[in-house]
Order: sequence, then C-alpha cells, then structure tokens
Amino acid sequence: MANEQANKERGGSRLNDRLMERLTEEPNYVSDEGKVKKWVVAEEARNYSPTLIALLLKDEQLRETFFVETAEALVFKTEAFLQFIEQKNYLSDSYTRYSQKIGLQIGGRFMNQRNEVELVFPYKDCILEGGQTKEDQKRNEIFFNQTLAQDEITQLLEPKVLTNAALYDKDGQHEIQSFNRDAQKNEIRGLDANTITDNLIIKGNNLLTLHSLLGEFGGKIKLIYIDPPYYFKNNPSTDTFKYNSSFHLSSWLVFMRNRLQIAKKLLKKGGTIWINIGEDGMHYLKVMADDIFGADHFVGTLPRRTRSGKSDVPYNFSQDFDWLLVYTNVSDDVDVMGRSIERTYYTTPDYPGKPWRLADLTKQTTAKERQNSFFTMVDPKTDKEYPASEKRTWAVTKDTFQHYYDIGYIVFPDDYDFLKITKPYGRKFKYEDDAKGKLSAVISDIQIVDFLKSLLSECKNEKGNAEIDVLFGRDEFDYAKPENLIKTILSVATSENDIVLDFFSGSGTTAAVAHKMNRQYIACEQIDHQVELNVRRLKEVIDGDEGGISDEVKWCGGGSFVYLELKRYNQKFIDEIEEAQSTDELIAIWEQMKARAFFRFNVEMQKLDDDMEDFKALTLEEQKQMLCSLLDMNQLYVNFSDMEDAEAGVTEEEKRITKAFYGEE
Repeated sequence: MANEQANKERGGSRLNDRLMERLTEEPNYVSDEGKVKKWVVAEEARNYSPTLIALLLKDEQLRETFFVETAEALVFKTEAFLQFIEQKNYLSDSYTRYSQKIGLQIGGRFMNQRNEVELVFPYKDCILEGGQTKEDQKRNEIFFNQTLAQDEITQLLEPKVLTNAALYDKDGQHEIQSFNRDAQKNEIRGLDANTITDNLIIKGNNLLTLHSLLGEFGGKIKLIYIDPPYYFKNNPSTDTFKYNSSFHLSSWLVFMRNRLQIAKKLLKKGGTIWINIGEDGMHYLKVMADDIFGADHFVGTLPRRTRSGKSDVPYNFSQDFDWLLVYTNVSDDVDVMGRSIERTYYTTPDYPGKPWRLADLTKQTTAKERQNSFFTMVDPKTDKEYPASEKRTWAVTKDTFQHYYDIGYIVFPDDYDFLKITKPYGRKFKYEDDAKGKLSAVISDIQIVDFLKSLLSECKNEKGNAEIDVLFGRDEFDYAKPENLIKTILSVATSENDIVLDFFSGSGTTAAVAHKMNRQYIACEQIDHQVELNVRRLKEVIDGDEGGISDEVKWCGGGSFVYLELKRYNQKFIDEIEEAQSTDELIAIWEQMKARAFFRFNVEMQKLDDDMEDFKALTLEEQKQMLCSLLDMNQLYVNFSDMEDAEAGVTEEEKRITKAFYGEE
C-alpha cells in the first residue's frame, strides 16, 4: 500500500513538471520571478480559455489526463484540472491549498470554487490595508489586499484607543495629565478653542492614524508633506527608503489613494499638500491626485536634485531628480504660498517716525494702451525732464501727477543725496506694507534664485545622510531628506504656529524642522526602529541640536512633544509573526492567537490543529502567510467604540488618555 502511494506521488510530480513546462510557454501565465501564476491559470480553466486548452492538447500525457473523448470530441475535465493545480506542493504556492482546508466548504467544495459566490472588488470602496515593513523583509507585495464590505470598512476606520502616552521636554519624560488646548493661540490661528496644540508623534498604521486624527484635526492642517515609499519599475540599489518597496503598481496606487483621500479632509482651507515622489511613479500619481484633489487645484511640480550625475546608468542618461507634486483646496486666485519680503526702509527728517522704501513708478502698459500716462515727468525743483517709455508708461497720469507729488508719493533722483537712482520712483511707507501683509511670489525673477536654488543644489540626499550620520550614525537610516528641503517648503507655505503633518515620518526630518521653526507638527510612523529614531531625534532637538538648519534659524533648544501609540490587537500578532525566526516560534504564537485573536468569519481553527504536520511541511514564509491570512484585518487595533469591552484589555489610564484626546473627558 505504501509503495502504491509512493508511485502515485511520483507520477503526480512528473505530471506536474510537464504541466509547468507547458504553462511557462505562455508569458501571461508567468510572474516576473519566473513562477507560474496559479490563480491566472485557474481562471483561464474556468473560462475554457482557447490558449490554455491549446497548450494542454499539445502534450500527449496532459491530453490523456485532462480530457475525455466523447462522440468523437474532446471534453476538457475542468474540475479534475482545477483540483490538480490546487493540490499541495504544486505550482509553487503550496500554502494556498492548505489554507483552504481550514476555510468553509459547501457540499465538499470551497466557497471560491462555487458559482453561487461572486467576489467583487469595487474601486470606490476598496481599502488596501497593511503595514510598512523594513527593507530586509523582502516580499513580492509589501501590503496585503482586503476586499471589505462597506460596514467592515467603517469598522476598520473608526477612531482607535491610544496607549503608552508620554510627554517629552527638556527635563525628560513625563506622564500626561491632559492635552494642551491653548484657546488664545487657537484664536490667533483661526482654529476652534479646543484644538490640541501639542506636537504629536504617533505610532501605528498611518491610514488608521489619519482617520483617528480626523475628528480633532479635520480641516485644520496647513501643510502636509509626505515622502512615501516610491513605486519602482526595478528597485535600484539607491532605493531611498528603509521601507520594503517591492509592490505592484496597482497596489501602490490603491495604497496611496486611500491615504490621500483622508489627507484631503485634514487640510485647512488654503492649505497645501506636498508629495515627494520618484520618476517611475510620478505621472501615474499625478493623474490619480488630479482626481482626488481636482485638476484645478494642482499648484505645480517642482524638481529636487537628489545627487550628482552618474555614468553607469541606462541609456547613458543620468536621472538625478525626484519630484514634488503640490496641491491645494482653493481656487487659483488665492495666494496659498509666498515668502516674507526683506525690504530696505529709509528714515528721513521730512517723514519722522515713518520709514519708507522705493517702489516702481511705471506700469506694464504701452503708450497706445494708456495715452494719459505717456508723458514727460518734470521735477518741480530742478526742472529736469524724465520721459515715459513707449513700452512701459508711468503708473500715474498727466492729470494726477500733481496730486501724488503734493502728498509725497513721487521721489525724484535729486531729492536725497544717499539715493543712487536715475529716474522717478514711488514712495511706500512701512505701515502700508505691514497693513497689507502680502507675501512675495514663490517663483519670480527675484525668488527663483533663492527658492529653486535650494531645491536644485542644497537639498541632495548626501546632505540628509550627513545630518543623520552626525546625530545617530549612518546605519540608522539611509537617504533621509535634508532639513533644508523641509525648511524651504515650510518657509513658503506656512507661518509660525501653523500645523504641519507628515504621515510617512521616516527619520523624523519634518518634525525636527517644524519644531525648530515654531510650527506645530504631527508625525506618524509604524516601523518600530523608525519610531524610536523619531523620538531620539526630537529629544536631541529639544536639547539644542546644532545640526541641519539650527544655525540658520538660530535654534537654541526647548519645546516639547507628546508620544502616543494606537493600541494594537491583531496587529501585535502580525508583528510577532513577521519577527519569528522558526516554526516553533510560529506554533507558540498560534497558541496565543487561539486564546486572544479575532479571526476571519470563515476560519475553522480546529482543522489547523488537526493538520499540524502539514503546516510544518510548509516553508517558514508560507507558514507566516498562513497565520496572517487567518486574522480579521478589521481588528488590527482597538476601536474607541470597543474601549469598554473587557476583551479589549483597555486599562483605566488608556481610557483616560483616549477620552482626553478625543475631547470626551
């Protein structure tokens, strides 16, 4: 009997080899890694694909196995073929068949094999959930897909319970008594009195964190800067992230869409979002972002030079830039950006206590367009004449000249010895400028030297690397964005005390710069190591960090921030599974899961225990995928609405902090 079973298994293996050989002849059936895509082949079989049937008929053994001759015709044995390819150890994904063994069946057939069940993936409702992983945890896809009904999505995105709260200032770490809500500061900022004014570093999945922030900060964020994992057609050696960037374009776009949709709701009216993105993904993201924010709210694209040119590059063309896509939520007649203007003012005896400056006295109109302004201006004191230009006339007319001269608006070259001018100018008083409060344009003949010079020459990756190296050592984080990049952005799009959000916080550059520039900030990060890096970096800033932009902004230390975490539930099991190094560790985690985890509705746990030997036969990566697939992804973190549920294990201190954050003390 044993020999018969062994022969059967050997025959099945040989048949599988022949099938694999035939299937690899069709490029659409093969992944980028050279493995047959079983799910594609299965779908082709269900649809009686002529391409698949032709491949099978070419091989005599496959024809005899999967076809039956009836009335001089060959009939494809679809069910037999599907059962064969779904057997354990076939087509390179052995855990799939095993995972189905612990799922629900109807009449001996798994649900996804029955025509009664139709699986749909509605674009408007899809949520691409999952956590960021470190670079050394390479996978084919770094985020897992979940198709959720609308009520499940609502549950997933509810506000979460907060835990491990701590306040950090120059005196160290403290317990939080309450969140700071400075009514006077909020009134100046145009926010409601109860808005939190603490700086925040929050650990947890950023999509769920954003939804938890919505109630408190919806419509209040002045600037969002994000540096998300880039989409790469081919991952370069100079991948600028410690994140694993292995994912497909469709998944990356859904991942980004889910987050940008909620980010839009957080923006204050007149706020801006700056998305730092690489060449491969920029144009795909631009089309999608136009749909989310509105093409008429697209502000512009800015290049950032990332490195000096390289010679060993494709086509002998060195692509040395990444890009900033900028969007807002108001019409284009609103000045959402601008720079403070540093002007030279004069104080003279004829206008005591009223500093003034020179202003252009010409206008961009031709003599033909504005005939009354095309005249020769005469200095009443010297009788010197100053003719108008035919292409650029005076800003005053022949009829109004005397009025403006009498009120002191017109300044002639001979009026003051210290002026080195050759034509008449206008006089503008400082109190007039202060009253208008108007900022200069970001990109102009004057400002392009300042603003774009920073982006094109002073914000390279090597500068960010050097800043991290000084603080912590280079191994802590590769290719951090330099502080000068964030300073350049904050200086044109925010004012002091505005709220800045970065939900891909990475090494904490945005938070560090916002702290030094007296902006309130919210930084979100999930990876343990990078959260620790954020906290360490901000503690250095509070202690008077002298690196980055510190000298330029005269930073001397001070301030504080609050650290919070989303309280994990199923997420803690996922984290433990990812870190496990052996099957024994995973089995121990499974025992904990049985006692405390929330499972998907169609999981029969006893079947896994009954087939533990089959589980052990899987590879370690397949075992991890197996255990993660059993968990209910709606229960990654504890919902605020479940806080009083004893099974959630929320402490009284966690309840107090959570209620305080959501304003329900």
